[in-house]
Amino acid sequence: MKIVVLVKQVPDTTNVKIDPKTGTMIREGVPSIVNPYDKHALEEALRLKEERFGGEVVVISMGPPQAIRALEECRAMGADKCYLLSDRRFAGADTLATAYSLGKAVEKVAPDFDLILCGQQAIDGDTGHVGPQLAEYLSIPQVTYVRSLTVEKGRAIAEREIEGGYMEVEVPIPALFTVTKNLNKPRYPTVKGIFEATAEEYPVLTADDVGAEQERIGLKGSPTRVKKIFAPEIKPRGVMIDGDVEEQVEQLIKILSNLNLV
Repeated sequence: MKIVVLVKQVPDTTNVKIDPKTGTMIREGVPSIVNPYDKHALEEALRLKEERFGGEVVVISMGPPQAIRALEECRAMGADKCYLLSDRRFAGADTLATAYSLGKAVEKVAPDFDLILCGQQAIDGDTGHVGPQLAEYLSIPQVTYVRSLTVEKGRAIAEREIEGGYMEVEVPIPALFTVTKNLNKPRYPTVKGIFEATAEEYPVLTADDVGAEQERIGLKGSPTRVKKIFAPEIKPRGVMIDGDVEEQVEQLIKILSNLNLV
């Protein structure tokens, strides 16, 4: 079985800075980590390979050259092959352009895949769009927010988290699944794996390498823009009003008057 895992390197900080001209995130000088949800996707792929089916786990990441560090960690955990999709022309891509670019990479390096696994969302953007959009591009079934996954010959049964419970979904494979942190507990890389991973060279794929159409990648291929990112205003705590009904009404009117609402 061939399993593709999508991994994103994200800033290890809550102090997000945005380029005022492009509306994109400034990543230079910010420490980065592997998106935590993606580690659960990789762990599940490794378990399926080791415990059930054998085969190959292929990791693909799209990002700047520094994202090689994320691939090293994935290789140290046990991934068989890791590819970096990196090109200045990819810069500023929204989720649609990102999904298209990743789709072209999948078609290039793993066209015979059985499963695609990725985290439910990235902690920097929090959209949860890329996985579903990639599935649409590849015209395969998708199940999001997966907390349990059982794969049999030709089909997969997933439990997806919903408000107040879960939904059981069965789909034919190949298929794409976005996973939650409740699916498993990711392993730690071994010392041997770390040494081997840092000594390895990782293929870097450009837009030309994967045959991406220039009008569909980067800022040029992005129909959406991030206009502004800001911390929500902290609202004051509520006020308890005591007394009988008349006293409560008088107090409420006084409070509203001070807020210039009446």
